[in-house]
Amino acid sequence: MKQQTLSPDILPEILREMAKIALEAVMQAEREVFLAEHGGTKNGHYTRNLDTSLGRLEGLRVPRDREGRFRTQLWAPYQRRALDLERLIAGMFMQGLSVRRIAEVLETVLHMSYSPATLSRMAEITLEEIQTWRERPLPRGYAILMVDALFVSVRRDTVAKEAVLVVLGITESGQRELLDFEVAPAEGAQGWHALFQRLYRRGLREVLLVVGDGLTGLEEAVKAVFPRADFQRCTVHQLRNTRHQVRRKDWESIRQDLKAMLDAPDLETALAHWAAFREQWQARYPKVVASWEQNLDPLLTFLRYPKAIRTVIRSTNLLERTFKELRRRFKVIEVFPSVAALERMTYWHLARLNARWDGRSLRGFREAQEDLRRMFAQRYPPLTQKS
Repeated sequence: MKQQTLSPDILPEILREMAKIALEAVMQAEREVFLAEHGGTKNGHYTRNLDTSLGRLEGLRVPRDREGRFRTQLWAPYQRRALDLERLIAGMFMQGLSVRRIAEVLETVLHMSYSPATLSRMAEITLEEIQTWRERPLPRGYAILMVDALFVSVRRDTVAKEAVLVVLGITESGQRELLDFEVAPAEGAQGWHALFQRLYRRGLREVLLVVGDGLTGLEEAVKAVFPRADFQRCTVHQLRNTRHQVRRKDWESIRQDLKAMLDAPDLETALAHWAAFREQWQARYPKVVASWEQNLDPLLTFLRYPKAIRTVIRSTNLLERTFKELRRRFKVIEVFPSVAALERMTYWHLARLNARWDGRSLRGFREAQEDLRRMFAQRYPPLTQKS
């Protein structure tokens, strides 16, 4: 059978269609980022034409938002010709395209020749920025560290879900900052221990409380690097696990009983509620009762801290909200083509969040600030002597 070849008349049309797909994908990603940062809702698209080296691109779909604030950075609002090449390349990097693929797109779609080596050097600047960010000095103390993992599909030799370990720091005054992250094939205590050690090398020495989930060995990893820090096990994670272990008809009663314990004004009252819970549910759900009893101390650590911040520090919800925003931004890429691509995008978004949070304080921390300072002075007296 004779192999078919493309007609010279058809090829430019195919390339123009490829150009439209590439540009529309970048603009869609731009809008996702814009809405995540500034709020608002999508409002479809409008069409426009653009002249390129391939000829005119007819009916290019430009996304818009309902409030009319979004503007693509690929060209000025009424520009009909030249593209901002640097922004186009940055957009493709943010989507996780390899340098070789970007070179192919530029050559095929725009007839611009950029070697993979040249683009690699451009990407290397971003990698250097990541390294600089990861090595930046940290303050000696943070009142709270929150730690959790986000799972993202990434390709090594095959595609699999990998863990992005993230550390959020909160100062006595309620200033929050994303301190570091690490991509790991799986979440484990050893990975967290290495990340805590990196924080220590960067100058972090004194922590009052670390909030994390029930990962085996996590508390031990914390204590190995920050031996004077308390550990709070996330109550929301524990409640979710409990919900899966009880019958639907019993869940609301169990939830209310546990909520009474977690909302108690002090540890003594909480333990009284726990005793009542155990008596009520021991016979019907012995494994549930055993799980809470085994972890009761780290689950109630937050009650030893100022009341104004207890709802913040008894779970990793604050970090979960950050992950929700990251997932919205990551969804434009179903599978990251490499760990480096995932690191670039993670760094880019974490740095932007830090810039947005700069100067803002979390609710309750200013009220609790003096109490937290006294806790620091009692637990880390050398710091008090130096000041």
